[in-house]
Amino acid sequence: MKRARVVFVQPYMTSYRLPFYARLADQLAERDMELAIAHGTPTGYWVDRRDSVTLPGAIELPQRDCWIGGRRIVWRPLGALARSCDALVLPQALHQIDAYPLLARRRRRTRVALWGHGRTYSMRHRMPERWAKAALTRRADWFFAYTDAGGEYAVRAGVPPQRVTVVQNALDSRSLASARDAVTDAEVAALRSRYGLNAGLTGLYIGGLDRNKRIPFLLAAAEAIARRVPGFRLLVAGDGAQRDLVAAAGGPVVHVGHADDRDKALLGAAADVMLMPGTVGLCAVDSFALRTPLVTCVWPLHSPEFEYLEDGRNALVVDGDADCYAAAVAALLADPDRLASLRRACRTDATRYTVEAMANRFARGLERLVHGSA
Repeated sequence: MKRARVVFVQPYMTSYRLPFYARLADQLAERDMELAIAHGTPTGYWVDRRDSVTLPGAIELPQRDCWIGGRRIVWRPLGALARSCDALVLPQALHQIDAYPLLARRRRRTRVALWGHGRTYSMRHRMPERWAKAALTRRADWFFAYTDAGGEYAVRAGVPPQRVTVVQNALDSRSLASARDAVTDAEVAALRSRYGLNAGLTGLYIGGLDRNKRIPFLLAAAEAIARRVPGFRLLVAGDGAQRDLVAAAGGPVVHVGHADDRDKALLGAAADVMLMPGTVGLCAVDSFALRTPLVTCVWPLHSPEFEYLEDGRNALVVDGDADCYAAAVAALLADPDRLASLRRACRTDATRYTVEAMANRFARGLERLVHGSA
């Protein structure tokens, strides 16, 4: 009997997704299904992040993009690919119009699933755009939501609840936590010597260096923290369109460039807090695995993973400007008992949001989608 084939389409290939794909392939194989990955190339500010990778065996799709009405539109022809599989998983994104012709068909052999946030988090949509996204979502045969809120959105949009799977989006937190545990005192001492770090006085930023991350706010906050806490330094790991702002900052700011999981583990072991005043996404899972509590802000453009944070338990959420934020970080650094409590919660939550559990939820949903057991 022919194995069912699932094709997973992504905008472009990133290293942090590779463990998920590997585990999803294993989970599907146990269900007598096979996985294929197809992807385009980065566009817009994603190009500046320089985080695309090559996955052997993946299908690289031809891609066209243009600007219409001030919005970037991306098109990847999927006709032949869709005809070669039993289920197609596509991003839930208005500007990626690959899904439109497939979802427009009332009768289709290939089942089409959408995977996404649910509502739009990264920008403010107007009413026509919100209507269009809901209409697109309810046309899908299945919806895979990043988090609980995304699942609730899909149901409100008209997707039957039995055709919604909440996957709890995650990174390979177990591997990162293991790498963090393997860091030696000598390695931490060497890093501190290299960058002039002081134990108990180090912040860490890991992420893209672009607009939604509020990099100018981050740099201003670092200066304000250093005025309150002499000896404070902020390690900044990442790349993006605003890398030059970080490189020119000086003072307490140290740009360490791109960081892989081994680098993250060492940086997390040397740092006391993680600073993310802008959009919180999967850095929440990083903070749990590294046991480096996150300090963020009340901010309307957080990604779905912000739901994982609990103010005062596993993170701090500050309302106010850079000085208010700096005061909260300085107070936390001066309170080792509170910091230790946050770290304990991070360690616990690192076991809740894992790529293994995410892949298992995804595979169960795909099995029901392909075999029509919803």
